[in-house]
Amino acid sequence: MNEALPVRPWKIPQSVLVIIHTRELQVLLMRRTGGTGETGEDARSEFWQSVTGSKDALDEAFSLTAHREVLEETGIDSRAAECTLRDWNMENVYSIYPQWLHRYAPGVRENTERIFSLEVPPDTSVTLNPREHTAYGWWDWRDAADRCYSSSNAEAILWLPRFAGR
Repeated sequence: MNEALPVRPWKIPQSVLVIIHTRELQVLLMRRTGGTGETGEDARSEFWQSVTGSKDALDEAFSLTAHREVLEETGIDSRAAECTLRDWNMENVYSIYPQWLHRYAPGVRENTERIFSLEVPPDTSVTLNPREHTAYGWWDWRDAADRCYSSSNAEAILWLPRFAGR
């Protein structure tokens, strides 16, 4: 008897980027499992990033996606009283990296990414999801921007002082 494998749905090309930071603008970055997914002579092996993730349904609010992804990737409850999630009301539209196009429906080449920041206390503990990340660290916002693999992630971190509510 041949049992069909479960069909994995295509990723929705709408996602969030959540920059987690302290009041002093120390930014949390995580190193992705599997690196950049690049191959070849010029491939980079380390992919440092903020929290990112796609919507689970087209009608899911971006804020719900942000809450869910932060909890899944870091163990931080963004709804806790000492945390402040800010929707920047800004979106990036970017080309999906070629090594990840297979996750999206045929013909999908771009993703729309909504930007959020999450201010947390300086002693916030982080519990990584080992399927997604292998390490984390806190860096000054300028240093964090320099570490990011993704240019849209780096650019958003550079905007952080304007949106951090300081």
